[in-house]
Amino acid sequence: MPQSHMVTRFDEELTALKNHVLSLGGLVEKAIANAMTALLKQDAELAKKTIERDKAVNALEVECDEMTRRILVLRQPAAGDLRFIISTIKVVTDLERMGDLAAHISQSALKLEGVPVQSRASLSGMSELVQQQVSRALDALSSGNIELAMEVLEKDAAIDELYRGTYREMLTHMLEDPPQISAYITLANVAKNLERMGDHATNICEMVIYMIRGHDIRHVDHEAAAALLKGEDS
Repeated sequence: MPQSHMVTRFDEELTALKNHVLSLGGLVEKAIANAMTALLKQDAELAKKTIERDKAVNALEVECDEMTRRILVLRQPAAGDLRFIISTIKVVTDLERMGDLAAHISQSALKLEGVPVQSRASLSGMSELVQQQVSRALDALSSGNIELAMEVLEKDAAIDELYRGTYREMLTHMLEDPPQISAYITLANVAKNLERMGDHATNICEMVIYMIRGHDIRHVDHEAAAALLKGEDS
């Protein structure tokens, strides 16, 4: 009975940790959406609120870290449970960094308040794809869906291509409208922040694959990784 009680308690702690991480992910998703809305609609108040709410992201990150440390010390997990803890530590870091990037975009929105520059709209499509990637990465984490994780990895190239196109567009506007060079540099930085968010989404999916299958694919070709995983399923 005592052993059974300990196992049940451990499972509850793991579930609580997962729920905290997903809650953190929800905060970050909202922060990204609000930051881009503030930028595209020139909503200074929303930008300020998004920056302020980053404190909640940081606080939940610390709480998740404390939970993982406590589980490691008290439970000494092994095998799949240990992979879950390791993956969680890395996922929480990626989420916190995405929260920071959302705050940076909000700061850019404040810098551009009232500045009539082109190309804000060109960031909209890139933003939509990035938000889809983040949402699907969190869905893959929640469900342990390997196929969904791999789809996110495959679509990251589309974000990179959009970033390159947006950056070229910003350079063109700088040449055509020199007085607004500073504004276009700010928009180029927003595009870079979005591209980095896409990278963090892929990081999360790589951790999902490690958590479920035990394969570390962070520094291998994703096509080779997909073939490896497909071979295991056949």
